[in-house]
Amino acid sequence: MTQLLVKLFIKDYDKVEQSSVRTAYGVLSSVVGIICNIILFGTKLIIGFLINSISVTADAFNNLSDAASSIIGFIGVKLAERPADKEHPFGHGRFEYISAFVVSFLILQVGFSCFKSSFTKVINPENIGFSWIMVIILGISVLIKLWLSIFNKTLGKRINSSVMKATSADSLGDVLITSATVISIIIGKVTGLAIDGWMGLIVSVFVLIAGFNIAKDTLEPLLGEAVDHEIYQSITDMVESYDGIIGSHDLIVHNYGPSHIMATIHAEVPNDVNLEEIHEIIDSIERDILREKGIFIVIHMDPIEINDSKVLEKKNMVIGIVKELEPKATIHDFRVVNGENQINLIFDLVVPYSYSELQEQELLFKVEENIRKIDSKYQCVITIENSYIADKKDN
Repeated sequence: MTQLLVKLFIKDYDKVEQSSVRTAYGVLSSVVGIICNIILFGTKLIIGFLINSISVTADAFNNLSDAASSIIGFIGVKLAERPADKEHPFGHGRFEYISAFVVSFLILQVGFSCFKSSFTKVINPENIGFSWIMVIILGISVLIKLWLSIFNKTLGKRINSSVMKATSADSLGDVLITSATVISIIIGKVTGLAIDGWMGLIVSVFVLIAGFNIAKDTLEPLLGEAVDHEIYQSITDMVESYDGIIGSHDLIVHNYGPSHIMATIHAEVPNDVNLEEIHEIIDSIERDILREKGIFIVIHMDPIEINDSKVLEKKNMVIGIVKELEPKATIHDFRVVNGENQINLIFDLVVPYSYSELQEQELLFKVEENIRKIDSKYQCVITIENSYIADKKDN
């Protein structure tokens, strides 16, 4: 069904790197979400009134909020499609994140309302009616929501949309919510226990969690996220695959929307290379990354020594000392300046974000102390940095 809808309504659906195709995916997701959730809202609202169930009614309004969310998502996708202008030279792609952030507050509001109503019914419980037809209809709504979750997850993966992935997670939460509602109806029929209010509380907790997670997922790219490790590996592997590039560091990715990404990176090149030749290579890398990955990247060249054995020996010495003190730390931009009375070892030291300022200073002191033990002439000029890459465990 998902592939059929994509083929019917999205032209050039396989060219997901194009902004227009990405927008078409977003519109399809929103329209399908609006239609399904309005149908579910009307059905559950009627059932809720007929059987006097607060949990079913709350679940219905949760579906209505989902429909409103799809409308806001549709508006956000269309606004994000607008091209760059003089006031917004990086485009309007972040409208997609802003719309999802607004949606999260609607979901949270529904969750709080549901919690309040359910708490009242826990204090003053009421028996609810029972009908197998109603149970079957609610069961069908579970299947619809499960399909919606899979539908949005599939589209989200295809165009790498965090908003669609969040919508998928929200739909999956609705599956659990409605399932809990059906269970409360059946338990009430079998045992006579009025657990509708308690189930309503469970519903509200799921809704609140979904709203919080969507807010978190959409706020992070607005604030500025660390570089995903897979994206980092993909870009650095491509940069370092070109002749003349020895290594790279300091990759920074700026997200101006799912299809509007800029990046900067430092590429290490031999210090004796012809500048015009390496500049041509750098230009080629920038063009190729833009064409293949859709990322506008600016590459800074860092000349490094690769022939002087004495410099390389000192560099390896420093790397060994740093790794012994902190395995997660790295160094780059290593240079040696020889003087009559001292030898300056100049480099950048990258430490984990978990380090406090005191820990940074302690590591800095130990590195300098261990280096001076080898030769008292060594003087360190060290710049402390943090990595811009997310830890693998965070993904």
